[in-house]
Amino acid sequence: MDCMIIGIAGGTGSGKSTFTNRLRDRFGGEIAVIYHDNYYRRHDDLPFEERKKLNYDHPDALETELLVDHIKRLRRGESVECPVYDYSIHNRSDRTVTIHPRRILVIEGILLLADVRLRELLDIKIYVEADADERILRRIVRDVKERGRDLDNIVEQYLTTVKPMHYLYVEPTRALADIVINSGMNDVAFDVVQSKILLLLGKGGNP
Repeated sequence: MDCMIIGIAGGTGSGKSTFTNRLRDRFGGEIAVIYHDNYYRRHDDLPFEERKKLNYDHPDALETELLVDHIKRLRRGESVECPVYDYSIHNRSDRTVTIHPRRILVIEGILLLADVRLRELLDIKIYVEADADERILRRIVRDVKERGRDLDNIVEQYLTTVKPMHYLYVEPTRALADIVINSGMNDVAFDVVQSKILLLLGKGGNP
């Protein structure tokens, strides 16, 4: 299947989802989106309090091999059952979501460019960056509103794992990106990506 695979990476709260959602809004059913976060490994063997202490910002926390397999299958024109991660219980849920093959596949995640297996599958590699203060504020708002976290837990997790892992594993992948943007609302970068997608779809690159 003729498929363009776009990877969107960057630190927590940098604006990755904003850029992803703009692409989804623009192309609707012609685009499929997969979130690397949904591939966090299952930890049914650990109680909730222990799962809370795990380092979720290290590459080993993710079942990337499964994501790689799913991307390859989608590229072959096969549908896949994508896992669903439940942030409120720090574990995968028992649900899955069916992802159907599309001409455009967007993969989003903080550690997306840290794995050579994923990088080799990406046609366009995008890194979204933002000031560290902005990122932590956005993360606090998101985790409280959307993930049912309390402030103390968010701050502890940020200081013990999120921040050090960002500088160790996430920020270095900036140099591996094809496009680096300073905001998910960067219109120039959006127009470039949009034009490439339109060309693939046979629409001449005209918005």
